[in-house]
Amino acid sequence: MPDLTAQADPKRWKALIFIALAQLMVVLDATIVNIALPSAQADLGISDGNRQWVITAYALAFGGLLLFGGRISDLWGRKRTFVTGLIGFAAASAIGGAAVNTGMLLGARALQGAFGALLAPAALSLLAVLFTEAQERAKAFGVFGAIAGAGGGFGLILGGLFTEYLNWRWTFFVNIPFAVVAAFGAIATIHEPEGSRNSSKLDIPGVILATLGLVSLVYGFTRAESDGWTAGGTIGLFIAAALLLLVFVIVEKKVKAPLLPLRVVTNRNRGGVYVSLALAAIAMFGLFLFLTYYLQVVRGYSPVKTGLAFLPMIAMMITGSTQIGARLMNRVPARWLMGPGFLLAAVGMTLLTQIDLDTSYAKVVLPGLLLMGLGMGTAFMPAMSLATFGVQARDAGVASAMVNTSQQVGGAIGTALLNTIAASATTDYFKSHMTPGTSQKLLTFKSMVHGYSTAVWWAAGILTLSALVALVFVNANQGQPAGGAQGDGEGEPVDAVPVMAH
Repeated sequence: MPDLTAQADPKRWKALIFIALAQLMVVLDATIVNIALPSAQADLGISDGNRQWVITAYALAFGGLLLFGGRISDLWGRKRTFVTGLIGFAAASAIGGAAVNTGMLLGARALQGAFGALLAPAALSLLAVLFTEAQERAKAFGVFGAIAGAGGGFGLILGGLFTEYLNWRWTFFVNIPFAVVAAFGAIATIHEPEGSRNSSKLDIPGVILATLGLVSLVYGFTRAESDGWTAGGTIGLFIAAALLLLVFVIVEKKVKAPLLPLRVVTNRNRGGVYVSLALAAIAMFGLFLFLTYYLQVVRGYSPVKTGLAFLPMIAMMITGSTQIGARLMNRVPARWLMGPGFLLAAVGMTLLTQIDLDTSYAKVVLPGLLLMGLGMGTAFMPAMSLATFGVQARDAGVASAMVNTSQQVGGAIGTALLNTIAASATTDYFKSHMTPGTSQKLLTFKSMVHGYSTAVWWAAGILTLSALVALVFVNANQGQPAGGAQGDGEGEPVDAVPVMAH
């Protein structure tokens, strides 16, 4: 095998700074707007019926176009796709910050999602082709995993600061300096390895089927949250998604240059990572949502104080990713970091089920957040690396897109499923405890807390399932590529992209 270290790009560590900065911007945007949404709604006169579209427009564009964006980066070049995504995201953010009506804001959010779908897979696939030596790859993915895990919490903090001390428009404008710095830095420092592009033609039928199928799936879960799981529109969207994605798989088996080569997802290790990350996203998205509601609505925290309450979790995520995951990734199999990491996070979630009207932050919430942060940081880091480990160079972009797709779909499921569980538990508790003379306001708060607690129990169970999937399906051994010793399918060697010894 050639000396991969000798071929490494001398500017790769500088490039990592700008790749990480772009990833932070994308992950921030997933939560920062949530904090500012009530202020934006009041300022622009957005109706309650249209309010959800500020979140949904982004989710549909991002989730629906991720596979397309991943394949574009393989065909067009990852650096070019990365820079284009940054410029487009900055422009869309400027439009959103300057929005004067509902339509302008929703259009900006959809554009953000579309350019984010170009940017996110390009960023992860750049890491896969720039960092080739085992120890360096571990460090690079440690940084990337920490940002991917902690960025949502930073979004809560920044969202609270901007909303409280400036105004909601800054939750959009803040993306512009991130994007400009990352774009100029990428142009100066990123140099893709020779021969890492895919020269095939774009699979148009695959693009159409995958985009429509994923949009139907994500929107189906959004509708389930607002209209109910048995509503005709919800069921119709799920049926449409199932049929479109089934036809997509059939087409991908037959076309010469598929949008998503099935070898990418049928590989045992990568498939296990995608499923495990999707389940973890279900749990984490729901937890962020309910804990934010609990702190602000029940405990009366300000937006800034709510954001700061998540800061210890962020610190532990960074610690778990860089000091545990990165240091051990080349010494132990990935499943022995992912499985225990997700289980530790589930223990933290279990502590958070004990919340009540007057629960001490220091005694209950803080220990739960610390355990969650340490566990998720430890698990995310090897998961991010293994998701592109051993993949062929021509498939690095679409393999990276699958990481984001699994998390995006998982987040949509988590928001809808856990919201439904919480709402049902809240209603049942209120009805069963309503007696003459009971304070309706006090009972309302108790019912809300009971609903949150019930949903967090479910989230902890789902995170435990994520750990079991990692332990059972992820079996890459040290010194053996994720695709197996013989290759990744179709007669191609897995080290067509330089890989680490796992």
